[in-house]
Amino acid sequence: MDQRTAQIERNTLETQIKVSINLDGTGKASFSTGVPFLEHMLDQIARHGLIDMEIVAKGDLEIDAHHTVEDVGITLGQAFAKASGDKKGIVRYGHAYIPLDEALSRVVIDLSGRPGLVYDVKFPRAMIGSFDVDLFREFFQGFVNHAGVTLHIDNLKGANAHHVAETIFKAVGRALRMAVASDPRMTGIMPSTKGSL
Repeated sequence: MDQRTAQIERNTLETQIKVSINLDGTGKASFSTGVPFLEHMLDQIARHGLIDMEIVAKGDLEIDAHHTVEDVGITLGQAFAKASGDKKGIVRYGHAYIPLDEALSRVVIDLSGRPGLVYDVKFPRAMIGSFDVDLFREFFQGFVNHAGVTLHIDNLKGANAHHVAETIFKAVGRALRMAVASDPRMTGIMPSTKGSL
């Protein structure tokens, strides 16, 4: 399988973002976004997905974190789509159930080429520190739209908002790791009856 890496730079009037990923990494990560809780969550995707990830973002945080969080999701999605290549020989589907103390989340992903987000998460509070939990949906919507994946995220239990968020992002990492894995029985074969993804 070819090297599955990508570097994407995205500049708008609101944000300037650089993302570098390696889908066959070891989970090394480096972040500079100005949004510490987002970085903590991105680190869960990197470590549990074994995806090397470097993200540098400068955004209009003096307004709020919305543009930065959403645009990081968009740019990460673009990088993921590029690094995934033609998807021949991969598993395609991934899923994970991840607990953290009282919290439990389920994530299911299909590298289908069709963007779709089903997000059933009710946080027990609106803020985690200074982070607005509504921004998680914006992050994932940006990601799926530009990665071209179908993503189902369900929080099944949870009384602690931090725990809920962490189970979601760990599960996303694990599901991505499963979906992009090489399937030795599918070498050179497209995992779709359509012949393309």
